[in-house]
Amino acid sequence: MQPFFINMNKQNILKLLESISYPGFNRDIVSFGMVKDIKIDDHIVNISLSISSQNQEKKQLVVEDIKKILSKDFKEVNVLIAETTQPSANQHSQNQINQNLILENVTSIIAVASGKGGVGKSTVAANLACAFKSTGKKVGLLDLDIYGPSLPIILGTNQQPSMNQEKKLIPIKCYDMEVMSFGFVSGSETPAIWRGPLVARMTEQFFRDVEWGTLDILVLDLPPGTGDVQLTLTQKLKISGAVIVTTPQDIALADVRKGADMFRKVNAPVLGVIENMSGYSIKGQLKDYNPSSSLTIDGKKVDIKEQGYFSHNIDLFKSGAGKMESERLGVSLLGKIPISPDIVETTDDGMPIVEKDPDSYLSKIYLKIASNIFDKINTD
Repeated sequence: MQPFFINMNKQNILKLLESISYPGFNRDIVSFGMVKDIKIDDHIVNISLSISSQNQEKKQLVVEDIKKILSKDFKEVNVLIAETTQPSANQHSQNQINQNLILENVTSIIAVASGKGGVGKSTVAANLACAFKSTGKKVGLLDLDIYGPSLPIILGTNQQPSMNQEKKLIPIKCYDMEVMSFGFVSGSETPAIWRGPLVARMTEQFFRDVEWGTLDILVLDLPPGTGDVQLTLTQKLKISGAVIVTTPQDIALADVRKGADMFRKVNAPVLGVIENMSGYSIKGQLKDYNPSSSLTIDGKKVDIKEQGYFSHNIDLFKSGAGKMESERLGVSLLGKIPISPDIVETTDDGMPIVEKDPDSYLSKIYLKIASNIFDKINTD
């Protein structure tokens, strides 16, 4: 006969229940606030749940998972799902978050963040979104920088979103992605002078009042720092992970560390670090090329391809900051993106380089980083 461990307490049980994700989400039923009560009576445990969803199939899957995981320690496992037709004020608030802000039809949410402005984060976010889309994924891209929205320029569009019958904003369709930015609503040249509570409210509206539809990945372009937007995001959403963007300088790395540590403190996974503006990329072609030709720049031998074509990176600032931060966090260095006139030109022209020239070596760097991210959110 199977032994039962009657010394299990509520904390032990909650810990076990944290391993059960609500169907279709990466977030567990405990962090969702669905576990309302636990009662232990000798070999019997009674679990009370509060699930606002009307999807009976998902509810049944949760019940089955609970019984499966607790039956090893209890002779009898009873699961009761409480009615939520007349919720209290607190329950109503939580249910609204569950129903409206968790983006039920979005499989993965990736936050692209930094602790400092000017590191090229928005350009990285846009190109990563295009890279995800190029692999056949349904992708959304949300610019959450209330004070300095960049996507209207980076994507070359300044349309105003329309509304559906439910009074929800419909994202702009751009490069076959669902895109939204505060700049589309207010105009990218209009300064936003808002206090913190208004910023937090606007951030919530981008999730609650936008008709995102069904997406494989939603890429969030966060503003720099660790302010109201980041706090609202981590309180309202269970993100799949954050990607930290830094540049090689020590002054950038110092601020980036604060941003990375913020995600750790709120238990949001950090997927890895990207070192942007990692040296200056030069490319060219040797005249009078022959197989024995050689080229040295700054004392370093340059690899020469067929017909004399070559590319080479020069460290304008310094190097190694991305690797240093990734090692400190115990995560991967997802990639290093050099400074390049091609990235600057395509960004200013309103077409990310991954979209304009997907076969370029720069685009392949973004594609490789996107592949590394996708592998992590599906295996971690």
